[in-house]
Amino acid sequence: MTIRRMDNVLIVVEDLEAAVEFFVELGMELEGRGPVEGRWVERVIGLDDVRQDIAMLRTPDGHSRVELAMFHTPQAISAEPKDAPANTLGIRRIMFAVDDIDDVVARLRTHGAELVGEVEQYEDSYRLCYVRGPEAIIVGLAEQLS
Repeated sequence: MTIRRMDNVLIVVEDLEAAVEFFVELGMELEGRGPVEGRWVERVIGLDDVRQDIAMLRTPDGHSRVELAMFHTPQAISAEPKDAPANTLGIRRIMFAVDDIDDVVARLRTHGAELVGEVEQYEDSYRLCYVRGPEAIIVGLAEQLS
């Protein structure tokens, strides 16, 4: 049997509200939010005394999701420098296809996002960039050209 789909990507954050606002501004839709705790989640993730709040967001096409989690207990820890560069081992970014990269970057800047490098054009195919948002989350943006 093969996988059926990628269900979601989890991002652990310290400020759940700021992260939700950032992804909503990007164009994702908030599906729901609430507390998660109890023995079942402790057994799944291998931690004791888990108490967290989560928010689930989906892309407008309904095919992809981002789950944001803010841990109350146990306290979240950082595994790398806060502003880790793109060549740091591990998951570095989430890429989204957008209609107008300049508009999206401008809107995300109102939520504290900063360009990691520059908006660049790849041949006659795409305009691309990385932005660093709340919690130092790197989001890639790709605007397909004609």
